[in-house]
Amino acid sequence: MTIQAGERMPSGSLKQLTAEGPKEINTDALFSGKTVVLFSVPGAFTPTCDAKHLPGYVQHADALKAKGVDTIACMAVNDMFVMGAWGKASNVGDKVMMLADGNGDYTKALGLELDARGFGMGVRGKRFAIIVKDGVATHVNVEAGGEFKVSAAEYVLGQL
Repeated sequence: MTIQAGERMPSGSLKQLTAEGPKEINTDALFSGKTVVLFSVPGAFTPTCDAKHLPGYVQHADALKAKGVDTIACMAVNDMFVMGAWGKASNVGDKVMMLADGNGDYTKALGLELDARGFGMGVRGKRFAIIVKDGVATHVNVEAGGEFKVSAAEYVLGQL
């Protein structure tokens, strides 16, 4: 079942490639006591994700933080090395956490998996953005297939 606004985010873990090496991120710790925008893309370096989705959050990071967002996190069903390389190539710096859900376990816990086998990509995550306040999803914005509107940084900014 897909997570709904008003529900607590599921517990789980994600991976992040840091300057010190691989790091496991506990989602309870990620969301506890903070306002977090978690957005997900079907794949790192894919056309819309690379040209519009991630760059929008990098561009609007200061405006999002000015509205009370503590953490902006990008998640994909990719490995942490790909997510790290994508973050580096996109010059995210410390504006966006690049989180890997390598096996798609957290994406499945959210009920937001996407069967992209028809594109040769296996099971991935849908394109979405969730505003989380102290572990509770306050807004769940899931894109219809092939669209890029409600998960964009500009749209999320208007919801804060």
